[in-house]
Amino acid sequence: MCTAKARAIRMQYWLMLAFFIATFVFAAGSEAQQEQTESGRKMLTKVVPVYPALAQRLGIAGTVKIQTLVLPNGTFKSAEVLGGHPVLAQAGIDALRKCRWDPATHETKETVIFNFHP
Repeated sequence: MCTAKARAIRMQYWLMLAFFIATFVFAAGSEAQQEQTESGRKMLTKVVPVYPALAQRLGIAGTVKIQTLVLPNGTFKSAEVLGGHPVLAQAGIDALRKCRWDPATHETKETVIFNFHP
């Protein structure tokens, strides 16, 4: 027969295992989708933003519209948030910093829309 202490330890083990599995399942399904609009340059490297843990806990979802200034070599220079929740917008900007566009002869403004759904 098991002692009460052994049962409690086993129960704690199974609860922790269930918590980690649930966390993994929800985190895997909680990503942002991106769609580029109003663009003159092709995005070569698309980076999907990480859905912020704070936004997940608070149930924040929605769309973020960001206008980014792209250098002639195709790298990120700066961004301006045109709409959306600030927590989600920061995740979008962080992703845009890693994106790459086709080279051009001058700087261009590109508008990107990210859709965040838990």
